[in-house]
Amino acid sequence: MLLMKLWSWQKENLPSIGHSVRTALAATVSVVVARLVQMPEAYWAAIATLVVMQSSLGATLTLSIERVVATALGASVAIFFIGLLSFGFRLEKTAYRYASVTLTIIVLIPRTNPAWIVALHRFIEVSVGIIVALAVVAFWPERSAIPAGE
Repeated sequence: MLLMKLWSWQKENLPSIGHSVRTALAATVSVVVARLVQMPEAYWAAIATLVVMQSSLGATLTLSIERVVATALGASVAIFFIGLLSFGFRLEKTAYRYASVTLTIIVLIPRTNPAWIVALHRFIEVSVGIIVALAVVAFWPERSAIPAGE
């Protein structure tokens, strides 16, 4: 009888205590900065930080650029046009997904401010989170817990 393996862990993909502390610090700093600049929904900064935090600066930078472009697209055009623009800019499906989610949040959640103000706030909130994530990864790179050669 073939037993199905429910979990498969690779040592290099397991979070470390350092990664957990670094990520928690970055998310907290993102919220604090967003509140200091008086963003109405500062939690989006923390969400953006968590989305882009990676173990290396290169991976975080690539994802951050895609996230900023995707947020800008999602905050300003309809999903069909987001798809066309994503195709034109050669963005991956992840960026298209972020752009579509941003648009949906702005369009479907009732707010008292005009949509362009909500979109601008979302862009600023997400950008704060991304900038904090990049700064933390740049100044506090994650060290591999696994010795080379394993």
